[in-house]
Amino acid sequence: MAKKIATVLKLNLQAGKATPAYPVGPALGQHGVNIRAFVKEYNERTADKIGNTIPAEVTIFEDRSFSFVTKAPPTGDLLLKAAGVEKGAARPNTAKVGKVTRVQLEEIARVKMAELNTWKLDKAVKMIEGTARSMGIEVV
Repeated sequence: MAKKIATVLKLNLQAGKATPAYPVGPALGQHGVNIRAFVKEYNERTADKIGNTIPAEVTIFEDRSFSFVTKAPPTGDLLLKAAGVEKGAARPNTAKVGKVTRVQLEEIARVKMAELNTWKLDKAVKMIEGTARSMGIEVV
């Protein structure tokens, strides 16, 4: 018989650098989960992706056990790295903070393809391009 799910949490954590402190501790502690076990397992799974923010979807069961799935890095983070900037523009309509090429957009789309609601690469690139525009990153 399958375990009953108590809750599902989504956490955005630095790959390989999760600690029992905020945000992991308070989020998991209130559900009685072994925080150190989660941190150890998350850091092992994401050790090869250090430098990225890797979201984790944590399923907590009624018996206080857990399982989690890691996702692809957020699109915004991938775009900022591709453009070589720290943050997006405060006014994206008038100020441009960086540039990305179509090839870079295709690489990002391939990374995010499993989480997007399309199977066509050109449609995925258009989605990524829209995110870039809304951040003040120019597509060339």
